[in-house]
Amino acid sequence: MENFSKTIIITGASRGIGKAMAKEFAFNGYNVLMNYNHSCNEAKMLFDYLKERGCSVELFRADVSIKSEVEAMIEHCIKVFNKIDILINNAGIAQTKLFTDITEEEWDNMININLKGVYHCTQSVLKYMLAEKYGKIINISSVWGIVGASCEVHYSASKAAVIGFTKALAKELGPSNIQVNCIAPGMIDTDMMASYSGHEIESLKNDTPLQKLGKPIDIANCALFLSSDASNFITGQVISPNGGFVI
Repeated sequence: MENFSKTIIITGASRGIGKAMAKEFAFNGYNVLMNYNHSCNEAKMLFDYLKERGCSVELFRADVSIKSEVEAMIEHCIKVFNKIDILINNAGIAQTKLFTDITEEEWDNMININLKGVYHCTQSVLKYMLAEKYGKIINISSVWGIVGASCEVHYSASKAAVIGFTKALAKELGPSNIQVNCIAPGMIDTDMMASYSGHEIESLKNDTPLQKLGKPIDIANCALFLSSDASNFITGQVISPNGGFVI
């Protein structure tokens, strides 16, 4: 366990994978700024839960698709914790819909949150990381960003773009000792699976060599490794904890 008082920002930290990551990092001694947008009650409950257990956490509401709100969040993190060592771009949305039925508004909303949000948050933290010649950026994509999903074209496109973003930025920032990596989760048991029927979930389990869905903690553990000094020679990589669903 590392406990070097490093500071991490986790976007979309109120539920699912983001919540698991916030808890894991907080319990491992990190200063954690937890971002949320709509899930106010869940975010405050998580904040209170971690505070009561002596964790160093801060809560900030910001829509990652709006640059001014992201910049305010980054400035608040610096004000409270004096630095930013790690950014996890986790905030995202999903939707299942036939491509021919996707509206322009739905397309734009998907890209604005899942991709533009990554751009805003990363660019905003880099002015601090570049000055320190140190930083770790972890982008959360999806297995569907690797192989694509029927009836999730806009989601798959946004997550594939995050992978390309990761690889290109890793090359650009490597000389500055800033690592950029990507986690592309497979089928994880969160509320994002709500649109899947019981039959579909069983089918996904059967198509997975490990015969089960992943849990949010599986992704949190991967993020913890990529944030640690044990990963200091890893950059530009896409790690996909998916139980063998895609090999």
